Amino acid sequence: MNFTYQEVKNAISDGLLSFPITDFDANAAFDAESYRKRLEWFASHDISAVFVAGGTGEFFNLTLDEYRAIVSIAVETVGGKLPVIASAGLSTGAGQAYARAAEEAGADGILLMPPYLTECPQEGLVEYARQICDSTSINVIYYNRGNGILQADAVHKLADACPNLIGLKDGTGDIQALNKIIKTVGDRLAYIGGVPTAEIFAEAYLSIGVNTYSSAVFNFVPEMALKFYRELRKGNREVVREITQKFFIPFIELRDNNKGYAVSLIKEGADIIGKPAGNVRSPLVMPNLEERKRLNDLIKFANSVER
Repeated sequence: MNFTYQEVKNAISDGLLSFPITDFDANAAFDAESYRKRLEWFASHDISAVFVAGGTGEFFNLTLDEYRAIVSIAVETVGGKLPVIASAGLSTGAGQAYARAAEEAGADGILLMPPYLTECPQEGLVEYARQICDSTSINVIYYNRGNGILQADAVHKLADACPNLIGLKDGTGDIQALNKIIKTVGDRLAYIGGVPTAEIFAEAYLSIGVNTYSSAVFNFVPEMALKFYRELRKGNREVVREITQKFFIPFIELRDNNKGYAVSLIKEGADIIGKPAGNVRSPLVMPNLEERKRLNDLIKFANSVER
């Protein structure tokens, strides 16, 4: 771990957060060298933290051995310039194993994903998260999404029980519920916008004090992603409106063509700009040729946006 508790919390509270895709070769095996180059490229931009093996990085499709390699390469490549956050989750035992692996590899924290499949009561979710938090000394960010959605009182209880819990990432887009959590828990935690294609919620997030979000499109249009974030924080509504209308709304419409495209389109975009990372692993599928053409047109617009 290269950063203190407060330094990591500050980093995830402000500035753009990046979530790199994971590189696979033609045989769908992890491509370490390609991934290393991707992280070098990521770290050369003005971002606040790198979240590796996240949802965009297909955490759900990685073996524990691959995960260890990914986190180790990330820590080594980023070299203490930025906090490195990895993921953990699936079951309590698996989550603890991923958290230990991340800590051993030198990560600065974990993003705790929802438990696998089954619906969960609030007290069960708190216990799931608490046991994983207790298994590691590094920072934990809870991902409030899917079948792991905590309500305000449960988040408060978890924050009281776990000193190393530093943040909550919203994956619901329910601004009312998130605002209730923020007003209940306050600045004990940092808050991150984390709905797929979070930029579409950026103005709403900002209105309740959530200053940052995860940008998946940074993987293939980093300069536009950074410009959008900077202009959002400046309050430049015209630029925000233009990019939203001409890029993010059409992108979301394209994303909604098929399940899992929140990840698949990101890999397709990386391929279009000459930074391929291989195909997604099943059960996800890659976009078709017509969808690739539409994405290419969006990338052309993004590249036309002045920095």
